[in-house]
This record gives sequence, C-alpha cells and structure tokens, in this order.
Amino acid sequence: MASIARFRNIVLDCRDPHALAAFYAAVAGGTPQAESDDWVVLQIPDGPRLGFQLAPDHTPPEWPRADHNGQQLHIDFDAGSTWAEIDAAHERVLALGARPLDLEDREKKDFQVYADPAGHPFCLCRIEHG
Repeated sequence: MASIARFRNIVLDCRDPHALAAFYAAVAGGTPQAESDDWVVLQIPDGPRLGFQLAPDHTPPEWPRADHNGQQLHIDFDAGSTWAEIDAAHERVLALGARPLDLEDREKKDFQVYADPAGHPFCLCRIEHG
C-alpha cells in the first residue's frame, strides 16, 4: 500500500529548545540547527530528525503513569551489546543531565529508562549482535 505521507520529525516540547537539542546531540550525534529562538532541529546521523519546540509552560510527563500526563512518548537508543557499554553510556547521560527513572531488572528487560533534562523519557537499550 502506498504511504499517505513521508516521515519528517519527532518534536519535543520543552522550556529550552537549544539546551535540549544540545543534550540529544551529545547522546546521538549531529549538530543542532536553530531555525528561530523557539525552534531547533537535530538530524541524527543515520537516524530521525528531532525538533525541539519552545513551550514555556511545558509540564514534563510523569513516567510510568498511564493517564493523560503519562509517558506520552519515549525514544530508544541502542547503547551497546554489553553491560559494560551500557554502564559507560549510563555515566555519560547522567553527566549530561539525564535522571534515572527505572534501572530495575535490566538483565530481564535489556533496557534502562531515564528522563532527559526536560523530563521526557528515553531508554538506553542493550542490543544483541549476531
């Protein structure tokens, strides 16, 4: 079946688009491009384009609530195939301002959940090679 439209971006509301774009550039690569004070885009190399939109009254989602102010969306990042790689990625995202949300049972789930500096959840996932 032919598609209706072509994917463009994932857009995250936040109080500081420049700072949040810089956070995700440090995590996934790319260079943020400010199109205005209210709008910054980041093309992740070999990945999606992320948009960061000024929302002065942004209320961070509350993870893991299931009601209207629950997770809303999250972004998954492949962070390596070993727990040593995941642990190194963990330390780096914390240094960038991420906050742990769920680090329990990582061996069973193969991921850990964090909040970015604006409160949006994202996961560092362990990938299986082979």
